[in-house]
Amino acid sequence: MSERLTLALPKGRLLDGALGLLRDIGVDGIDADSRRLIFTDPARGLRLLFLKPADVPAYVTYGAADLGIVGKDILLEQEPDVYEPLDLGFGFCRLVVAEPRELWQRDDPAKWSWVRVATKYARMTERYFSERGIQVEIVRLDGSIELAPLVGLAERIVDLVQTGETLRANGLVEVAEIARSTARLIVNRASMKTEYSAVTQLIDDLGKRTQPPAPRTGHPRIEPASRRPLQ
Repeated sequence: MSERLTLALPKGRLLDGALGLLRDIGVDGIDADSRRLIFTDPARGLRLLFLKPADVPAYVTYGAADLGIVGKDILLEQEPDVYEPLDLGFGFCRLVVAEPRELWQRDDPAKWSWVRVATKYARMTERYFSERGIQVEIVRLDGSIELAPLVGLAERIVDLVQTGETLRANGLVEVAEIARSTARLIVNRASMKTEYSAVTQLIDDLGKRTQPPAPRTGHPRIEPASRRPLQ
């Protein structure tokens, strides 16, 4: 790979999976514990940026990175204008509606007409409830979403869960599933044209190492619209 490509990586829960996948294709010399934000692997002609997960789509959309690894939840929320050629198969989690157990025991979601919901996924939350004819007041939070019902800020939340243990620890019960998420590879549209050979080679290499997506269960959900196909 003679061209220099820039790949944006998400710090946090997806980073270990992303680094493991890169090591599998021979990318080396990355110290995940370092405070450095940029690493370079000259052998593969690859520069790596370590970013806040929500910032990855912006770096790829505007060309500061040619490719990025990011959760599908962020893509559904932001709807960036990028290619999404690969489901990388790791980092499985679900976006759910949850409420306190005491409320859940007497609640009937079929009778909801207005709800107040705390979440950092404002767009997806608005779409979920509006499609069901339910008026929603959104309290936008960036962290500790589970705290909102405990202090009366909002009776319900929309948040990302993996095992559901944090919900249970805070007395919350899942009411509905909105979407499912795994790590995805995204590509800048211009880079796909100008660096076609290098980009497609990296896509092929990563595609050979991806895990199959997590199996589906019987939870109710919205089938999210897919982004534009790779052209």
